[in-house]
Amino acid sequence: MMLCKLSLKNIKKSFKDYAIYFFTLILGVSIFYVFNAIESQTVLLDVTSSTMEIIKLMTNMLSGVSVFVSFILGFLIIYASRFLIKRRNKEFGIYMTLGMSKRKISMILFLETIIIGIISLVVGLGIGLILSQFMSLLVSNMFEADMTKFEFVFSSSACIKTLIYFGIMYLLVMIFNTYNISKCKLIDLLHSNKKSEKIKLKNPIFCTIIFIISSISLGYAYYLVTDGFKDIQNANDIYKPIAIGVITTFLIFWSLSGLLLRIFQSSKKHYYKGLNSFTLRQISSKINTTVFQMTIICLMLFVTICVLSSSLCLKNSMTSNINELAPADLELVSLMNISNDNPNYTDIQKENSKYTVKEKLEKADIDINKYIKDYIEINTYRTKNLTLRTTLGSKLDLIQNQYKFMNYDTQEIIVKLSEYNKLAKFYGNEEYTLNEDEYIIIADFESMLGLRNIALKDKEQVEIFGHILKPKYTECQDGFVEMSSNHVNSGIFIVSDNIVDESALYTNYFIANYNASNKEERIKIEKILVGEEASDKINDKNLLIEGTSKLTIAEASIGLGALATFIGLYLGIIFLISSAAILALKELSESSDNKERFNMLRRIGTDEKMINKALFNQIAIFFMFPLLIAVIHSIFGIKFCSLILETFGNEQLLPSIIMTAVFIILIYGGYFIITYLCSKNIIKEKR
Repeated sequence: MMLCKLSLKNIKKSFKDYAIYFFTLILGVSIFYVFNAIESQTVLLDVTSSTMEIIKLMTNMLSGVSVFVSFILGFLIIYASRFLIKRRNKEFGIYMTLGMSKRKISMILFLETIIIGIISLVVGLGIGLILSQFMSLLVSNMFEADMTKFEFVFSSSACIKTLIYFGIMYLLVMIFNTYNISKCKLIDLLHSNKKSEKIKLKNPIFCTIIFIISSISLGYAYYLVTDGFKDIQNANDIYKPIAIGVITTFLIFWSLSGLLLRIFQSSKKHYYKGLNSFTLRQISSKINTTVFQMTIICLMLFVTICVLSSSLCLKNSMTSNINELAPADLELVSLMNISNDNPNYTDIQKENSKYTVKEKLEKADIDINKYIKDYIEINTYRTKNLTLRTTLGSKLDLIQNQYKFMNYDTQEIIVKLSEYNKLAKFYGNEEYTLNEDEYIIIADFESMLGLRNIALKDKEQVEIFGHILKPKYTECQDGFVEMSSNHVNSGIFIVSDNIVDESALYTNYFIANYNASNKEERIKIEKILVGEEASDKINDKNLLIEGTSKLTIAEASIGLGALATFIGLYLGIIFLISSAAILALKELSESSDNKERFNMLRRIGTDEKMINKALFNQIAIFFMFPLLIAVIHSIFGIKFCSLILETFGNEQLLPSIIMTAVFIILIYGGYFIITYLCSKNIIKEKR
């Protein structure tokens, strides 16, 4: 009972010291609950079955990510407990001097951990419960769900999972604390506040050489992830620049820790101004003794910026793509004129391949007339003589050196000018005109645009069905045939109608709009035309019709966007909290060690305003240093991510970067302010 009272008294007395610890625990608990409660909240959503499958996939992946997050938070909590023990070394030394055994001291820490754990869990779950309702609204809005069934939801499964995971973390903290106390010696506890880190002066010439080599190596890594990757197929070599980046980041921090103080000392005018000499020595000492930690924090911030920016960009881009890349309600496609010697198809399928999509639907007894408002049919063609290899002409060797993994023997897609213009008008896209000796390439896949434009700028001529054609434009024009959620059209040749050989017919497209005025009616029609019943009729007669619809594209786009957003937010926020908390705890530990130094400044006449300014400056620089390096890394990291995102469209990248900056300002900046206020309180304790 006495130990319990003592534990409660210690927590109350040291509450300001525990502020960062409490803040981190509560934030961790609430975020953990919010993302694990999504599964319970989505049960009430009125969505289609396919959307619900996507939501289930998302919640399963979030559960898997939660395991990884728990390891990060567990490490963070154990790291934080080290600060609290170090902060109270003298207190424990006094307990031992008064005759208290290490077992009882361990019991005090055990009780304190339980009390702190209970408080943080209760408060964190309370905040998480409130935030999860807003998350529920976000999920509903993202999946365009019917909100009429929305109600306040408490997720018992998320609560139990949070209690179990954090219970295990607190148990590990108790074991860790008990082990630490058992290894402590009385003399070390009593004199711990008199120990300070010594600045090990490194050879400035050697540090300069290491810094220059590291900077050049880092520049090479930046080159590899930007100009070094010509297309996404080369991205499997990403491990090389990552390894170089990690090593050089460590070496840059290591070399700067030996150079910063000497650089500042060379400018005596600024070095001896105010408390600059004191502040700069403190900063140099911190960086000198936390090189590894600063490297880890910098890399975590880098990952946070890239993950948040990319995931938010993916979601925004995919949502904005729906109306642009899926302008019609339905698109069905069928292979035509399948060769008799093709072993991949049955005789019935080969026989049916002479029918168009509309004719196949009639054979399957699917009446489309009363469900379709308007439609068009177009054909595409292929010929063995027109491949990517032949279209590049004299630029083939140059392009092959840059794009080594491309399949250059892929046959190109050909569309008649009249049919493409008919499709473009139906989609609301630009229509074109051509002379008989001209061709146009339409494409919207960024990597292929650059590749094809190399040949087009050189006005490479091609042979199509025995006709020599020249390009009308020196670059690809924007356009597509197949509806999609992404920019995936790598190139389609538009040519005059009279030069096309009808025997080279490859596919037939049936593109239509439903006779419906709202989403509910479109869903009903879609079930009839492309639902299980229609699919069974088509498959029973081996009619080989494939297709997609605006609704399915929208559902897939929204689902993938939501998946990327939630996983990105989950990992990004946890990484951001971890980075800021480690810096904050290190700074608080340093402030605790440096109380006597600040008191000495007071004794020689330094006023509080100057001391607070010096403290603010050193904390600000300590927080900004790894963030600055991470931001520089992120400029090139995001450029590499944009290569991956170009399929989906990366035009929404700037708003995503701005949103990421807002997260960093709120969370990272919040930790900075709390750290400054707590540090100011620590150094004022013994005035």
